[in-house]
Amino acid sequence: MRSMSVTTTVKKILIADDEPDILEIIQYNLQNEGYEVYTAKNGNEALDMAKRFNPDLIILDIMMPGKNGIEVCNLLRLQPAFKETLIIFLTALSDEGTEVKGLESGADDYIAKPVSPKVLVSKVNALFRRFIKEDTGILQIGDLKIDREKYMVNYQGNDIVLARKEFELLALLAGKPGKVFLRNEILNQVWGTEVIVGDRTIDVHIRKIRQKLNLDCITTVKGVGYKFSL
Repeated sequence: MRSMSVTTTVKKILIADDEPDILEIIQYNLQNEGYEVYTAKNGNEALDMAKRFNPDLIILDIMMPGKNGIEVCNLLRLQPAFKETLIIFLTALSDEGTEVKGLESGADDYIAKPVSPKVLVSKVNALFRRFIKEDTGILQIGDLKIDREKYMVNYQGNDIVLARKEFELLALLAGKPGKVFLRNEILNQVWGTEVIVGDRTIDVHIRKIRQKLNLDCITTVKGVGYKFSL
């Protein structure tokens, strides 16, 4: 059998935190995982480093001197170059309001302090673990294949028939594994702003998706929204 050589590009990660010990621990663990890691000590430095190195993922502490993590995230999302950049928040604030505010600013996930290196590395790996073939409109994650042009879903070789809104909801969540989608965000993107539907509508559609796939791939984040993980 002829072997195939695969060229992989090393993913670049920027970490911004004003605590040197945390920076060192995160940098060490991510470098051991094979990532190229850059560090910043405050929000302003994070913005400069992001523009200079164009990282694939940015990890931001929420509480930083100068510009805080949410301000940095808002400024980055205003720039076309960082519209799709993955962003994770580090926070010692465990209240629901801070979590929602962070996700609304455009973050893909958050990690509570004190930081567990094992949890952080697994979340980073999960965010990168997606394969999107833009030219064909096909999204493939593990054994799950979603054809966004033909509205077809296949799991482990079996075709799964989903209603149109079920398909659109699954495609939205699966398009960014690990990202927590707020309920209002889901309603606006799947049903639109002109159609009035309740939160219960989302719950029903997600339950049907789980049943049809026979797979618990959509997690409910209590009081916030939903995320896809496989």
